[in-house]
Amino acid sequence: MKILVAEDDQLMIKMLEFRLKKDGHDVVITNDGRAAVQKLDDFQPDLVITDIMMPYLSGLEVVSAVKKRYPIGTPVIILSGMGQENVVLEAFQLGADDYMTKPFSPNELSVRVRRFENPVVK
Repeated sequence: MKILVAEDDQLMIKMLEFRLKKDGHDVVITNDGRAAVQKLDDFQPDLVITDIMMPYLSGLEVVSAVKKRYPIGTPVIILSGMGQENVVLEAFQLGADDYMTKPFSPNELSVRVRRFENPVVK
């Protein structure tokens, strides 16, 4: 599965990249929301994993961009250290498919990603 990751924390990037590649996925990492949105058309991911708080564009803006480009398909998992209910609700209202609060275990990430492994026509 092709996974686009938008995350600005270097330690989190290393963990995500290591785990997702170990699980056999093709992974592209971006360090901010703007770069993630720019990669959408080139990479055409099967899944997007994005942090909420990032430079240039937030994870919520990434969710919105993904859902506008691929209204049917391309699930989005939101990552955040913030557990505020209003942010979680806004992410789901914008079309996020899952939400993980940091810190989380790599095993939990693998399980959640596997839920979206069925191919989707774009």
